Order: sequence, then C-alpha cells, then structure tokens
Amino acid sequence: MQPDLVEPTIEAIRRWAGIAVPNEAARIGLADHAALIAEVEKVRAALAFEDEPSDFEAALDELKEPAR
Repeated sequence: MQPDLVEPTIEAIRRWAGIAVPNEAARIGLADHAALIAEVEKVRAALAFEDEPSDFEAALDELKEPAR
C-alpha cells in the first residue's frame, strides 16, 4: 500500500508541470519520499540554532584588508 502522500503529489506534479508520472518506478520513488520526510521530522527536534550568534562579523573584520 502506498502512503497517502503519493496521489496528491502525482496530481500536484500534473497540475504544476503538466507531466504525468511515467511509470511504477516513479510511484515507488514518490512513496520513498514519505519515509524520508518521516526521518527528517524525527531529527528536526534535535536541530537548533546556536544560542549565541556566530562570530561571522568578527571573522569578516579580521580578514578585512587594511585601509590605504
């Protein structure tokens, strides 16, 4: 059984790009996206931005060429 995501995705591709899913391999590929999305959702909670901003500005200042 294919995930619920497959048919709406096929329809969206047809509407936006004007093409049809070419074969069963394409359907299987779309079904694999559901598993990929689930895996990304699992790790999303572990991802976070740094609490403090990075020192990007300081690095830029350090590499700046001296004024002439």
